[in-house]
Amino acid sequence: MIYDIIVIGLGPAGSTFSRIVSTSNKKILAIDNQNKNNKKPCGGLLAPDAQKLLAHYDLVIPKDVLVGPQIFSVKTMDLESRIIKYYQRYYINMDRYLFDKYLVSLIPKNVNIINGRCIDVVKKDNIFTVTIKTNNSIKKYKTKSVVGADGCSSIVRRKFYKDNTMKYMAIQEWYKCNDKSNSFYSCIFDRKTSSSCSWIIHKDEYLIYGGAFDLKKCKNNFERQKNKVSKLLDIDLSKSVKKEACLVYRPKHYCDFVTGKNGAYLIGEAAGFISPSSFEGISSAIRSGESLAKTFNKYDNLNKITNIYKRKVFKLKIKLLLKTIKRIFMYNFILRNIIMKLGINSIKINK
Repeated sequence: MIYDIIVIGLGPAGSTFSRIVSTSNKKILAIDNQNKNNKKPCGGLLAPDAQKLLAHYDLVIPKDVLVGPQIFSVKTMDLESRIIKYYQRYYINMDRYLFDKYLVSLIPKNVNIINGRCIDVVKKDNIFTVTIKTNNSIKKYKTKSVVGADGCSSIVRRKFYKDNTMKYMAIQEWYKCNDKSNSFYSCIFDRKTSSSCSWIIHKDEYLIYGGAFDLKKCKNNFERQKNKVSKLLDIDLSKSVKKEACLVYRPKHYCDFVTGKNGAYLIGEAAGFISPSSFEGISSAIRSGESLAKTFNKYDNLNKITNIYKRKVFKLKIKLLLKTIKRIFMYNFILRNIIMKLGINSIKINK
């Protein structure tokens, strides 16, 4: 059997694509590599742009996906200047794994879903052979088109396209936290340990401390920064219950966005669609998955699919590139501290 499309990865991008493209008469196989022991490392905050897209589809997040607390300000800290300011934000605190599973549950039954990890993709005579490793075996599937929705480590991107996009290592640790009286979200800056940002997020009885670090000495810098945060906030970050890590993109140029061609397409972070300032990627994942699916539903010619999909996501590329300007103000030490000292857009917390 030769499938029309094989989708690799069922995060928000792959699930959205699979759900929408399923309305066509195409034969579709989707590969889901997530399970309780292999989850996407993520802060699990649903940003307003992603909320708006879910509303566009009249989707309601189930209660069991949500976690507490729901907090509407971000405690922003610069570890070097020791300035702390609060900024209003409208995030929804959720369990990222259960959110992804919810999106998978919306995919119609005519899409064949298997659990496994893609270990190879090759193309011969315009047919792709996708090799999948499951718990018990290794299987090969053939398809006319393959869609990479498998994040920064996308095998489709590695196999068929050059990848010079800047990457960070996102590392986060989970800690048991019984004191819920002082729950908060936090955005942390420290230019001596990272050119990016870190975060603290409370989720039910856990506290997550994480950050995006330059690949060189990422583990060492993570520990150095963690010690600084522990001393500044007087919190114990010595005994984590689990540790997670994954690569994340930081797009800087238009060429960092790769949508694909000739039957090998990319959506979500695999295509480079992630905010270079906040690393929020769910909204871009949903939007790009929708764009490619609607293109597949309307056209069969691969050249048309390539060109129409590029046009559909052009505004998304520009929107993400504009966030590099925002990044200048966020990550430049002098500019950031001037803004924080002046209290621009900050809110006063009465305690």
